[in-house]
Amino acid sequence: MSIGWRCVHSRPPPYNELSVEKFFVQNFGCRATQADGAALESLLAAKGLFAAAERSIADLVVLNTCTVTSAADDDVRQTIRRVHRENPAARILVTGCYAQRAPEELASLSGVSWVVGNSHKTQIAELVTLESTTAPYHGNIHVGDIFAQHDFLAAPVEEASGDRTRPNLKIQDGCNNRCSFCIIPFVRGRSRSAPAESVVQQVRSLAARYREIVLSGINLGRWGREPGSPLRLLGLLRLLLARTGAERLRLSSVEPMDFSDDLLELMASSPRIADHVHAPLQTGCDRILRLMHRKYRPRHYAARVEKARALMPDAAIGADVMVGFPGETDADFEENRRFIAGLPFTYLHVFTYSERPGTPAAEHPDQVPLPVRKERNRVLRELAAAKNRAFRERMVGRTLSAVTLHENGAALTGNYLKVELARSREPNAIVDLEIGGVTASGLREASL
Repeated sequence: MSIGWRCVHSRPPPYNELSVEKFFVQNFGCRATQADGAALESLLAAKGLFAAAERSIADLVVLNTCTVTSAADDDVRQTIRRVHRENPAARILVTGCYAQRAPEELASLSGVSWVVGNSHKTQIAELVTLESTTAPYHGNIHVGDIFAQHDFLAAPVEEASGDRTRPNLKIQDGCNNRCSFCIIPFVRGRSRSAPAESVVQQVRSLAARYREIVLSGINLGRWGREPGSPLRLLGLLRLLLARTGAERLRLSSVEPMDFSDDLLELMASSPRIADHVHAPLQTGCDRILRLMHRKYRPRHYAARVEKARALMPDAAIGADVMVGFPGETDADFEENRRFIAGLPFTYLHVFTYSERPGTPAAEHPDQVPLPVRKERNRVLRELAAAKNRAFRERMVGRTLSAVTLHENGAALTGNYLKVELARSREPNAIVDLEIGGVTASGLREASL
């Protein structure tokens, strides 16, 4: 794909400000964005640029953005203003999902030199080195058809942060679903998968340095679904177990109907796969689920969660849940609350609905008032906290396998619980811990 650009605003460059030697990448949002940012760091370094220790001393600041909510957009805009105020000589490049969705909006902000959509993200290293002395100083836009994108950009997130002990490896990007509230397919493009052999090689390399590896994607359960692909996610996991030394693999979010019986049975039977099921729900109200254009009904979701609990009695089971979707009545919300209360969740990520321009839900006439949305969010967060507390209390007296973290005195269990250690241990090791009690948000190792 050739690079195309147009200048929205321009001004003469200040003398001697055009050279780019040091860069700083800041990521916003999900694991996939973090993986993209790690890959960008590698691409920029390969061009002879040097990573800056701090944003304030960088010649180039890359903001790798999220746009899943209006709050995410606000965070990016505030950061742009802050960077320009703190480091006015820096050239700011805004990329990622917000850049793909609203490039002209971002290009109009003071200090922004480039806006590069996900469609052109793989070309950022060439762009900044080729254009750093030739392009107008402000407002260069590089955004194309995201649905024509076939490149796969990712690198283990451990490259982006030296203090991680659980590297995140993105193996899938894009989404073919069309949920009525979601902008992500229009900023990430069609579902596409990292080649199986590439995944094997990366996991093998990571396994030599790390005890736990997290596999992630925008729609992870769709890995390998491209025409002609001989493997699905289940087959890839079997391949990784057979051909790598990974001690623990953890799946990030997987759509509920992609948790097949065979996949759940493999997770339950292998001590090398974390007992952790995260399946986005959005709502347990059947009517609202249909308005969301989700591809399952509450009974289907419940069957998957109950199957997971039967096979893995101590597994972490989590969900993304949305409140305040347009048209959600008090009765709809109560149906959702009862549904959630009746399932063995151990944690929830509760989101308040946020209008995304260009989505069908944003055009719905019956928008729920913001105070009502916030109150419903509070109710579900309290329900989630009670479920999480009960789950943690069940673990007292058990011995759980956990990976020790760089965070001083902490470990993370296979079933996704933070443990406060009774004594100092080296990070990045899998250990068996006897659980002595609960803390405000986690567990406490029994004293010796």
